[in-house]
Amino acid sequence: MTPDDARSVAGADDGGAMAGLVVAKWLRLAATPSFSIMALLTVALDSSQPNALCLTAGSLQFGGMAPMYLLMAIFHSMPWLNLVSRRPTLLSITDQGAAA
Repeated sequence: MTPDDARSVAGADDGGAMAGLVVAKWLRLAATPSFSIMALLTVALDSSQPNALCLTAGSLQFGGMAPMYLLMAIFHSMPWLNLVSRRPTLLSITDQGAAA
């Protein structure tokens, strides 16, 4: 979405449209941790299994909400991967410090 698109949808001025884009950019980062926490809570608080943390290989079930939440977390992880890939690496920081 460009600032012009955001302005036409929201009917806001330039500052409001840009603020909306900034909020939307950071809101994308909330999906993966939220879905991961929901998956952990679903497994930990599920009362249908005797002990969800100590499952044997034979009783592992791939149905239910926890696998769905994990898949949703994986599918929404792209903003995190983009953010991590843009971080400067430690090697490049030390190379710049040595050159100065």
